[in-house]
Amino acid sequence: SRGGGCPAAWVGADSLLSGVFFHSAALQPPPPPPGGQPRAPPQPGGGPVAAAVVAAAAGGAGSLERIRADHERALREAKETLQKLPEEIRRDIRQDKEKLLQDARGRKEAGAPGLPQRLFRQPVGAVGQEPSDPDVRQKRDKIKEMMKHAWDNYKRYAWGLNELKPISKQGHSSNLFGNIQGATIVDALDTLYIMEMKEEFKEAKEWVEKNLDFNVNAEISVFEVNIRFVGGLLSAYYLSGEEVFRKKAVELGEKLLPAFNTPTGIPWALLNIKSGIGRNWPWASGGSSILAEFGTLHLEFVHLSHLSGNPVFAEKVMNIRKVLNRLDKPEGLYPNYLNPSSGQWGQHHVSIGGLGDSFYEYLLKAWLMTDKTDEEGKKMYYDAVQAIETHLIRKSSGGLTYIAEWKGGLLEHKMGHLTCFAGGMFALGADGAPNDRTGHHIELGAEIARTCHESYDRTSMKLGPEAFRFDGGVEAIATRQNEKYYILRPEVIETYMYMWRLTHDPKYRQWGWEAVEALEKHCRVDGGYSGIRDVYNNHESHDDVQQSFFLSETLKYLYLLFSEDDLLPFEHWVFNTEAHPLPVLHKDNGNKEDDQK
Repeated sequence: SRGGGCPAAWVGADSLLSGVFFHSAALQPPPPPPGGQPRAPPQPGGGPVAAAVVAAAAGGAGSLERIRADHERALREAKETLQKLPEEIRRDIRQDKEKLLQDARGRKEAGAPGLPQRLFRQPVGAVGQEPSDPDVRQKRDKIKEMMKHAWDNYKRYAWGLNELKPISKQGHSSNLFGNIQGATIVDALDTLYIMEMKEEFKEAKEWVEKNLDFNVNAEISVFEVNIRFVGGLLSAYYLSGEEVFRKKAVELGEKLLPAFNTPTGIPWALLNIKSGIGRNWPWASGGSSILAEFGTLHLEFVHLSHLSGNPVFAEKVMNIRKVLNRLDKPEGLYPNYLNPSSGQWGQHHVSIGGLGDSFYEYLLKAWLMTDKTDEEGKKMYYDAVQAIETHLIRKSSGGLTYIAEWKGGLLEHKMGHLTCFAGGMFALGADGAPNDRTGHHIELGAEIARTCHESYDRTSMKLGPEAFRFDGGVEAIATRQNEKYYILRPEVIETYMYMWRLTHDPKYRQWGWEAVEALEKHCRVDGGYSGIRDVYNNHESHDDVQQSFFLSETLKYLYLLFSEDDLLPFEHWVFNTEAHPLPVLHKDNGNKEDDQK
């Protein structure tokens, strides 16, 4: 052939034969050393070649026959290869390569390389004692039965889909999750675990292993996917030690990182997790990101760095703090909108409910989760609470304390169901309150809990509306039709749980049980649990959605309300805003297992 090359067939043959001849060469006697002196007989332990020769010598004539047969087979294979057409040789090479790649993929999945090895220790309080009071135990058993009803119907009618339509008895998918599926499964994992529903937890884990797929061309809400999927996977790992949950959490965390590719590092609200292209909600104040969304990544991303050994996750959320601390706050308040390109506030609307709520919660919990070493988070939280008390907290003529919304300096005397979480937040943060204001913060939490209980008690169904007002002669009542619905929300029960744990006042269990009775009477249907369109109407009109957060939050907080304090104790756990427990990273334990004391 021209240019001194070799026939194409020989290129492939050489590659294929190299392995054959390499293995055969291992059985050849070694060449004599320089100088012609014979080598010493090989000794055991002298490497694979020596071992082969020693084995052959020990085996006598039979071994020599096997060696001769191996040589003859190798020569036959070589001869057959040389007679193949070039296309056949290339096909064989491709098949060999594919097999090697498949083997490598299998090893990668089995060993999850890239994540540091981690010794799992059973965490404190993953499972608690049975309540000593028989009445409390009976009530807690009822709540577990509610979880089983919700789970069994999801499994029967919507398994693998995001949520259940309990009236239609079919699956329901929100566009918040794009094409990612299984929101109810991931959201419910830790609830199943702490309720000791072992078979259900096992089937949920198997679904995650086989079916939870993030390699989809989908635009998702960064906030919702973080709090439900990342949070749910992290909690499931920390409770059970099952490595698949850590692997999936870190994999998803990596998929969310392109959301931070903005001029300021303030992340986009929406992200296509395949292309990495982000954008903000079109209705959000001139292309702004939303305080409660970009401010509710901190706990999960700190834990992603902790579990992966990769500091990038924590760096991204710490940068958000830097941006916020450079900005002036109107009256010390944080507006709900921040432009990720200019780094400036959007409209000066402030809310401790929707659009703002969990930002404040995560400032406090970031401090608690670091075993009270995150002094920056602590200062930001207590400074914000002081501004909230000064400008937003008011008392009605009937004596109900509420948190209004602030719009450019004007107050709207409306409080959302979402805002009711703040009672628990104020009480949880009372212990670190400055200037001996611990008692004041506990009292503030109790007053918010009472107001939110009134919002339930003043409806026909004893379930709270989406928002309630304190104007026009009404108190703690929804006056607009589009605010009268209840979608199985947890925030009021969440506050009852915190207030019970921190005060042991029996009224909080009483109020929680009232909510259980109302849920059973009005929301329970044959196919699960449904939200209600109008809580002031005597006749149920169901919205036909069993929200994933009903299993993650509402039922978990009820179960904890009727449990002993040793189940997920506050000194060892903080809850993300979807009620997923994350361990406190204790500072006084020097090894890497500081979260599993």
